[in-house]
Amino acid sequence: MSAFPQPAQPSLFGDDGPLRDTREPVLMSLNPVYYDLIWAGEKTYEFRRRFLTGQSVRWYVYLTGPVGRLGAVIDLGPAVVDAPEQIAEIAERTRAGNGASVFEYVRDLDQAFAIPIQRVAEYPGMPLEQLRTELGGFHPPQGYTRLRNHPDLLSICEKVRADSVRREMTVPGH
Repeated sequence: MSAFPQPAQPSLFGDDGPLRDTREPVLMSLNPVYYDLIWAGEKTYEFRRRFLTGQSVRWYVYLTGPVGRLGAVIDLGPAVVDAPEQIAEIAERTRAGNGASVFEYVRDLDQAFAIPIQRVAEYPGMPLEQLRTELGGFHPPQGYTRLRNHPDLLSICEKVRADSVRREMTVPGH
């Protein structure tokens, strides 16, 4: 027996110990126009009126019409929480001309959220009708849905993520 403690060996599946993913899983809708801006490297933050604070998030993306599909996963860093003017400044700095529209979106709030996009992966996904069939009904979220509170929906999201990745990228700048 060694006098020095041995490091615990993480599981081969990365589900325990230091390798465990601690990102909070959420489902949020996104307009395909903004999704395309992410892939073009022009959108590096997600701006929201309400969001989680102090934690990284795994965002399961439901692309709204005309796409109507659950099919992307975006890893987000902890949100920057600040006054609307400061959030609009981040928007302007990261994409010229975007600050005014973000400010208009959050101006009536005491605080708003700028969430850094770190990584994006696209999967074949699941269309809206299949989501409705598998879940016995599905309505795309207006805000965000914490998936740990909805195990059936989380299971579907994980099923989508288990498929082959179509494309992926790390978003620089954070």
